[in-house]
Amino acid sequence: MQPDPGASVPGDLGREVRPGLPAELGAEPAPPEPAVVDQVAVARLYGEPLFAMPQDLYIPPDALEVFLEAFEGPLDLLLYLIRKQNFNILDIPLADVTRQYLAYVDQIRNHNLELASEYLLMAAMLIEIKSRMLLPPKKSADGGEPEDPRAELVRRLVEYEQIKLAAARLDELPVIGRDFLRAQVYIEQALQPRWPEVHADELREAWREIVARARLTAHHTITREQLSVREHMSIVLRRLQGRRFVEFAELFDTRRGVPVLVVTFIALLELSREALVEVTQAEAFAPIYVRLAYSPS
Repeated sequence: MQPDPGASVPGDLGREVRPGLPAELGAEPAPPEPAVVDQVAVARLYGEPLFAMPQDLYIPPDALEVFLEAFEGPLDLLLYLIRKQNFNILDIPLADVTRQYLAYVDQIRNHNLELASEYLLMAAMLIEIKSRMLLPPKKSADGGEPEDPRAELVRRLVEYEQIKLAAARLDELPVIGRDFLRAQVYIEQALQPRWPEVHADELREAWREIVARARLTAHHTITREQLSVREHMSIVLRRLQGRRFVEFAELFDTRRGVPVLVVTFIALLELSREALVEVTQAEAFAPIYVRLAYSPS
């Protein structure tokens, strides 16, 4: 029995094969390669590059929204409505303000219900205050004048406006990174000579040598001498003037005895503490030198 030329014959791989065509021709054709190779794709859709925008692209009307005015909360919106119309904040016309406030709430409720809930609470408060103003006022327990229902709202608005103005003044102050940049200067440390630090042990050994040499020339004369540290500080500074470096031992006169050496040493330590002189050493175990920490004019 001959097959009907118009009928389809199931292939061996479970796909439909048209009679009169080879099996490989009846398979689903592979997606064509893009004709443009060197051009950069403007977008990708499901992993496939798009080299031109589709002509039938549909953009929903609410895909792009522009908000000309953004408020930080219900009090901000209420203060904006009052200042925009030059209302007295101490005598708010609640009817007009509430009507404009509810109109804005209706707009944002259609787009963001969660955000509108905060504004709805303030709207309920405005309606409550308006209803209390319509009712006959109740006198207080002490017989005084009843409190204005708007007093609490006015107090909150005044405090909010003061804080907002203070925040605006703070924002006008120069801010690092926004209005100016901090100047930074990089100094190559390798260009500056770094002298080895003089340790306390080395300074003590040098002092011991001077004391030992002073004892060799000591005289057994008992005298009383008034010694001044400030005077010897001036003597040391005068010896250092006009000289770049002076060896540590040259600052001490061993012929004047140990008391003078002690006072001179204390004067040298005081000058070093006040950063008037510098004690340096070229290298480890080298002679210790003293120089002025400043250049006299």
